[in-house]
Amino acid sequence: MHVDHMIFATGPAGLKADAERLARVLGTDYKDGGFHPRFGTRNHIIPLADARYIEVVEVLDHPAAEKAAFGQAVRARSEMGGGWLGWAVSVDDLSPYEARLERSSVPGSRHFPDGRLLEWRQIGIRGLMADPQLPYFLEWKSDETLRPSALRSDVKLVGVEISGSAERLSEWLGVRVEDNLDGVALTLHSPNGAPGINRVVFETPQGHVAI
Repeated sequence: MHVDHMIFATGPAGLKADAERLARVLGTDYKDGGFHPRFGTRNHIIPLADARYIEVVEVLDHPAAEKAAFGQAVRARSEMGGGWLGWAVSVDDLSPYEARLERSSVPGSRHFPDGRLLEWRQIGIRGLMADPQLPYFLEWKSDETLRPSALRSDVKLVGVEISGSAERLSEWLGVRVEDNLDGVALTLHSPNGAPGINRVVFETPQGHVAI
């Protein structure tokens, strides 16, 4: 199980402005990710070290956004002003998670600006919507050279601070979670309000940065 990426829903400034701001704070660059035709969203990618990345995502005025759980989740977070929407873990095989969650995964894809197609399957977006401390699961289908993790950066994800329960998170993931998952430090606080991601900590060439 790999902590794959962090998801940041855009606020009123929009996709380009938020991606530029986050990249500037981290002292790195972002890439135009392209469109998710099945979800009614588009994104920019901020590459990180260790085959991870930040997905900065914006919902589109598109029928798919009204139907797809991911589009609904992005819209809801953006309408709250934007910020950390959630996180994703990648696995080699989604079958055990489909069996445990008693639901089927759904296909996902993204068209690059140059027309190439990135494909994966995912499950758990509605779980994230109901309880934002929980990551969703994905299984990459496309070749590694197309994946966002193929991009490289000196910026490293080192910690995630979450309002939530280690017990609930462990139950969802199917592995015992205490203070670390896949080399990323997890700090869990009992929710004083809604659960979810409070802040994310990165190691940059200029020092530690918390967003």
